[in-house]
Amino acid sequence: MLKGITFSVIGSALFAVLYYYSTLLTPLDGEQIFGWRTLLTFPFLTAFIWMTRQQHMVITLAKRLAAQPQLILFAIATSIMLGIQLWLFMWAPLHGRALNVSLGYFLLPLTMLLTGRIVYGERLTRWQNLAAGFAAIGVFNEFYQIGTLSWETLLVAFGYPGYFVLRRKIQAANLGGLWFDMALLLPAGVWFILTGKVGFDMIGDHQALYGLIPLLGILSSMALVFYILASQMLPLSLFGLLGYVEPVLLVFVALVLGETISGTQWLTYIPVWIAVSLLILEGAVGLRRMHSNQHK
Repeated sequence: MLKGITFSVIGSALFAVLYYYSTLLTPLDGEQIFGWRTLLTFPFLTAFIWMTRQQHMVITLAKRLAAQPQLILFAIATSIMLGIQLWLFMWAPLHGRALNVSLGYFLLPLTMLLTGRIVYGERLTRWQNLAAGFAAIGVFNEFYQIGTLSWETLLVAFGYPGYFVLRRKIQAANLGGLWFDMALLLPAGVWFILTGKVGFDMIGDHQALYGLIPLLGILSSMALVFYILASQMLPLSLFGLLGYVEPVLLVFVALVLGETISGTQWLTYIPVWIAVSLLILEGAVGLRRMHSNQHK
């Protein structure tokens, strides 16, 4: 579990870097950045799976899809669901919607928490319940201040829980499932690159992209790998609560990009940061206990 918590935090940090990174890829638009991210993540992800000798996950899922063709429809569905989230993540910082998406990620752990309880009957520890309470205060303040939620916020908050539940339902909640999700997105990625204003033949007009685009693939693939590994190691409820680390970082990125937080919105962010601190404290206490038990 402690390894899962560590992987989740690393993944969140990499996603925050990626959030800002999209603004460095001018003159590419959000759709083209999504296309390049998809195209480059796949080979890096493939190399990681084979280097860590986890290709059996891909092979096993491939055999299941061949034996049960009806599962292909579910595989296509999870790929589309993931693709929409990857596109939105790249699109929002370029269009002044970074805070709306970050709010969706604030809501996501609560919707994941609710999903874990309803679908899987999971229970939280005392620390996790306290963290969830603080997080709820922040989220409900945002509801009160805004009065409504943007489509970007709702898409993130309710799209990911459905994605993870569907992947578990078809027994593809592992790197093999992610590999097929990314493989099925390749045609869409190539199409976005070809139809954008900066196609393959125009990259030479923007020399900086030769270095920036490959790094996009590395950041994207490693962030997804850590995120998926954490989802495999942790109960869905704890995995959802740890998701608060990412939106806190995304807010900082949004501020760097010029968006602002009003005075009343601090009642949203401060309780959420307290919730994150409680989870970190719980992890530190657990690590100390484990260390003590090993030396007894």
